[in-house]
Parts: sequence; C-alpha cells; structure tokens
Amino acid sequence: MTPALELQGAGVALGHRTVLSAVSLAAHAGEVLGVVGANGAGKTTLLRAALGLAKLAAGTARLGGRDVHRLSEIERAGLAGYLPQERRTAWNMPAWRIAALGAPHRPPAEAHALALAALEDMGVGALAERGVRDMSGGERAKVLIARLVVTGAPLLVADEPAAGLDPSAALKVMEALKARARAGAAVVATLHDLTLAARDCDRLAVMSGGRLLALGPSLEALSPAILAEAFGLDGEWVVTPTGPVLAARRLSQG
Repeated sequence: MTPALELQGAGVALGHRTVLSAVSLAAHAGEVLGVVGANGAGKTTLLRAALGLAKLAAGTARLGGRDVHRLSEIERAGLAGYLPQERRTAWNMPAWRIAALGAPHRPPAEAHALALAALEDMGVGALAERGVRDMSGGERAKVLIARLVVTGAPLLVADEPAAGLDPSAALKVMEALKARARAGAAVVATLHDLTLAARDCDRLAVMSGGRLLALGPSLEALSPAILAEAFGLDGEWVVTPTGPVLAARRLSQG
C-alpha cells in the first residue's frame, strides 16, 4: 500500500546550517507515528519538509505517492490536514466556525454538523458558540484539534498537539488522533511527553541534531541507549496495567 507520507533522504538547510539530514521514513494508513526528540532536534522541520512547507536541499517528499512539490495547494489540502505548533487565531470567531474551516469543500450545513460533532467528541461541544479568543489555551487547543479532524484527510499531521495541556486533556487529544487512525487515516504527531508517546503511538521516530536516530515500535525506539543519546537521560520503562511509564533521571554531567 502506498504510504500516506514518505520521505527519502530528505535534507533541509537554513543558510549554511543543515537542520535536517538524510531522513527517510514513511507513515501508513491506520497508524500513529510519533516524532520525538529534544528541543531543536528537527521535529518541526521534518513535518514541514514532508508537507512541502520547507524547501528540500536533498531527497524527496511524497504525499499519497506523489511528489509534494508537484502538488497544488488544493491537492495538498486534500491529502493532508496540518495542525501547526502555533495556536493563535486571527479572529474571535465562534468555536464551531473555526472547526468548520477544516471542511471548506463541504456544503455549509454539512460543515456545521461535522464541526459540532468534532467539538462534542473533544469535550467542548458546550462551547460551540463561544469565541475562541475567550477560551483558555487548553480549550482552544481542543477546538483546533476538532478542525484538524473535520478535514477528513487521509493524513493528519499535528505539531505538539498535547503541548501545554493538563493530563486529562492530553489524553483526550491522543484518543481523538488514535480514533482517526483506527478509522483508516495515517497520523503523524510530534510529542515531548515520552510516556504519552510510548503509550499512544504505534511507532516512534527519534530525532537528534536533524538526523533520524531510531525508528520502530515505541519501546524499541526509546531504548536506554537512545534515551541517553537523544535526551541525556538514564532511564528505563516500567510496564503498568495502563501502559509503559518512563522512570528516568538526567545523566550525570561529570
């Protein structure tokens, strides 16, 4: 089956500085692929390169088997929904209108219904008429996740969807993304919470210094050696009834 997203030897440079180097990976329908790494590891650049938002200095990026740089903006929007890390909204529109922006190709009544259903699934259905600038950061984040879901795209890409959320809200966001994967979409998300990533992602891509350090099932990708190299952690995984939990401490700096 053709991957929803594929990078082959992808490289990105900013001036004379290489920020992504020879990265190859693919995301498939039905899975949640997490991208983890320390700050500055290249996670956001990887997403932007995959979506054609960052110019490649080397390699290729494909969406649905097609070269992303040969796609029109409308074609790209049909193949991938994107939630950037920045959560600002330009206008204080009601939440349902923001969510409905995910489906501009749908008739207004249908987009409205999809938006209301997505907001309800995210636990903010009661806020459908509230302006998004009058919401807390966590509430606004759920509205933007609803907008992502409403796209109905075969690939959903989310940059730090759980950032700044309380534990319950973070779990809710990941449940929504996993539900889309179970429905047949491919989901790619960057995450900082390694326990959340290990529990909710089928595979993890570990980034360090713009390179792909590891790629595979969560606990294999986050082996003790990788935890040390990518995050400077002395850690191990404790398996609990609700999933793995990372027990770690910073490596001694000598």
